Amino acid sequence: MGARVNADGRAAADHVCRRPALAPKPAHVNGVRIDPLGERRFLQVVEDFLGCGRRTGNAHVIHFCAAHPTVEARHDPGYRDLLNEGDLNVADGMPVAWAARRRGHPAQRLAGTDGMMALSDWGSARGLRHYLYGATEDTLAAMRTNLERRHPDIQVVGAESPPFRAIDDGELDETVARIRAAAADTVWIGLGAPKQDVMAARLREREAAPLLFAVGAAFDFIAGTKSRAPAWMQRSGLEWAHRLGSEPGRLWRRYLLGNARFVAGVAQDRVRGRT
Repeated sequence: MGARVNADGRAAADHVCRRPALAPKPAHVNGVRIDPLGERRFLQVVEDFLGCGRRTGNAHVIHFCAAHPTVEARHDPGYRDLLNEGDLNVADGMPVAWAARRRGHPAQRLAGTDGMMALSDWGSARGLRHYLYGATEDTLAAMRTNLERRHPDIQVVGAESPPFRAIDDGELDETVARIRAAAADTVWIGLGAPKQDVMAARLREREAAPLLFAVGAAFDFIAGTKSRAPAWMQRSGLEWAHRLGSEPGRLWRRYLLGNARFVAGVAQDRVRGRT
C-alpha cells in the first residue's frame, strides 16, 4: 500500500489515500490534535474519506474530542498517540474549541450528536449505509427508531451491543465480518472514551468500513435514554454541568477533578508556547 498523510502531515504506511488538506493548521489541546473545521467542512472531508474508502477499502477514523479525552491523553502517551493518529479530530466540547481559539486556531465545536445527525441527513440522499456499535440492545433499538423517524430514508444496516468486557481478536474478526456483510459505509461507535477510540483503531486495522466514528454519549442522546443540555448551556460551555447534575455519582470525578486538570493543562501549554 501507499502512504496515508495524517493531519499534521506525517505519513502512515497503512493507507493509500491522501488526507484532504485542512486550513488553517490544526491546534493541539493537551497534546491532542484538533482539526479546526465546522459542520460544512466536516461533511466535505467525510465525503472525501468515503470516496477513498469505497475505492480502496481503506478505513478512516474520526474522533469527537471533548475535554475529558484530552485530559486522559495528556497523562497517557499511548492514548495521545492513538488519538493523534486519527484521520480527523473534531472539537466535541466547547471548552476544547475555546482552548484552540485562544491559541489562534479558529476551531468550531461540533458535538458527536450533531455530527451524526448532520451525516445522517446528508447520507440519506446518497445511499449511506450505517452500522451502530455500542450501548445496550434497548438503547440501540430506541436510537434506530429515532433515527428512522427523523430521517425516513436512512439505511441502518446493522446494530450490535458488545459485551461489557474486553473483546478478543476472534470476536472482533466476527464483528468485522458482520460489518462487511452488511456493506456498511459508516460504523458509529458509542462506548465512551478511551474504549471507543481503541475500538475504532482496531477496526481501522481490519479495514472494517470506510468511516469509523467515535461519538461517545451521542447514542444515549439520540435514543433519548439521557437528556442533552439546553442549547444555551451548550453554547456557554456548561454542558458538563448538566451532565454532572444528571449523573453525579458516575461523573463527579470526571468533571470536578477533570475540568481543573483540563484548565491547568491548557494554561501550562500556553505558558510553554505550545500550539
